[in-house]
Amino acid sequence: MTTVTINGEAFGVVQRGEGHPLLLVHGFPLNHSMWNPQIDHFAETHHVIAPDLRGFGGSLRTSGRVTMEGYADDLARLLDALHVQQPVAFCGLSMGGYIAWQFWRKYPNRVAGLILCDTRAVADSEKVSRGRLQMAQRVLREGAEFVADDMVPKLVCPTTAVDQPQLLAAIRQMILSTNPQTIAAAQRGMAARPDVTSLLSGISVPTLVVVGQHDEISPPEEMRAIAAAIPGARIVEIPDAGHMAPLENPAVVNAAVGAMLSGLDW
Repeated sequence: MTTVTINGEAFGVVQRGEGHPLLLVHGFPLNHSMWNPQIDHFAETHHVIAPDLRGFGGSLRTSGRVTMEGYADDLARLLDALHVQQPVAFCGLSMGGYIAWQFWRKYPNRVAGLILCDTRAVADSEKVSRGRLQMAQRVLREGAEFVADDMVPKLVCPTTAVDQPQLLAAIRQMILSTNPQTIAAAQRGMAARPDVTSLLSGISVPTLVVVGQHDEISPPEEMRAIAAAIPGARIVEIPDAGHMAPLENPAVVNAAVGAMLSGLDW
């Protein structure tokens, strides 16, 4: 990992490989290492860029609230700092997908294609939004352990929990290593994020939608609706996977993403 300073702020980023740029944007409350199977695989054929979002992993700590648009702006500045002028294939999971919508909205000329993994287009319900704000308050008082206790069982499917205990341990460690102020800031930002359903029909770049067959956070039926609303989008449902499909079943995800990338008009 290298550290890039942008306007006096430090951002951690992994860069590997050469070729067309593939930007991997992690979910909440994780870091770039959730993409390790994809980094290893696609670095053989692409310039892989896997940043830690503001406050996460090796990036500068943050507080207050960070909007999804704010994260998108950070990524645009990061690409500038890395001298990446070519449009990127933007691959985001969960919160990374929320950021993808805003990146596409603000910087469409910088997007060659979208890969949307286990994410949502609708805004939070009042109940979910309220839960996020409550977590933001609680994590500042108690730390991240309760966040890990609550989230880890929901992020993977039962098969993963039994067959890949090391994966659960890795996810838990990612959460525990995240600063509570960062968790709170992201939760506040997600609670305030807009509904982007009306934007879907205007997406004009090739789009791949990826969903774990057992994802209970971004259910397959909801992801199918997203794919149906985006012109020409393709959806792939990943067996033996929940919300963390790229980690739970990387071979199938990598094959789907690789097929999509090979068809892009860079």
